[in-house]
Amino acid sequence: MDLSNRTVLVVGGTSGIGRELARRFAASGSTVAVGGRSTEALSELAGEGFGTIRIDVTDSASVTSARDAVLARYPELDTVVTMSGVMLMEDLRDPVHFESAERMIDTNLVGTIRVIDAFTPHLLRRGTGTFMTVTSGIAFLPFPPMPAYAASKAAVHAYSEALRAQLDGTGVGVVELVPPAVATAGQEKVNPHALPLDDFATEVMHLLSADPTPREIVVKAALTHRWAERDGTYDDLVAQRSRALSMLPGREG
Repeated sequence: MDLSNRTVLVVGGTSGIGRELARRFAASGSTVAVGGRSTEALSELAGEGFGTIRIDVTDSASVTSARDAVLARYPELDTVVTMSGVMLMEDLRDPVHFESAERMIDTNLVGTIRVIDAFTPHLLRRGTGTFMTVTSGIAFLPFPPMPAYAASKAAVHAYSEALRAQLDGTGVGVVELVPPAVATAGQEKVNPHALPLDDFATEVMHLLSADPTPREIVVKAALTHRWAERDGTYDDLVAQRSRALSMLPGREG
């Protein structure tokens, strides 16, 4: 992927990984727009020179409006990154968890589909372009305190695979980004092993620039998660990660 002359929309790029990747795309020479819900964050990004678009991926009307605004301003848009995500812990013994599960699935999975559906006709008309979906190492190696998050990201992986197959031959590619725990958005407070954001972004951009670009962007820190089942380490690693259930209120180690 030539990163020097693309026109990129990062949906959910107002913080964390998305914001850093938006900066990296811009630093490589691409024109970058960022979509998100936070008015304050969008204002800050506009001050850095980014195009900004208000978008709520849980609202179909908002997605449609944002698409129209983006394409009016950036008719050469060729790369759409779907970063929006919510990560919450749930105790499945308590039915109140359903609200959190529903929110994560609507944002992480259905929100991704809404954005892809909005921009697919444009990219197909161009005959070239890229969707970048974002899953997680947790999609391949569940973290038991976050069941619906894992399920939503596993679903995005499956959807990405099907999307890639359906778009084969159109000139529109699908790249899946598979982050491990990255030291941003509070991860650095609960996981001392979280990968520094700068290191993660550097490795991602290096992998994206490979020829050919990998279908999955899996940094070294995520390889253990991605290939646990293949490597025969899955059961032991899930058992280890299950110790974190003690983090849930009312649970003991």
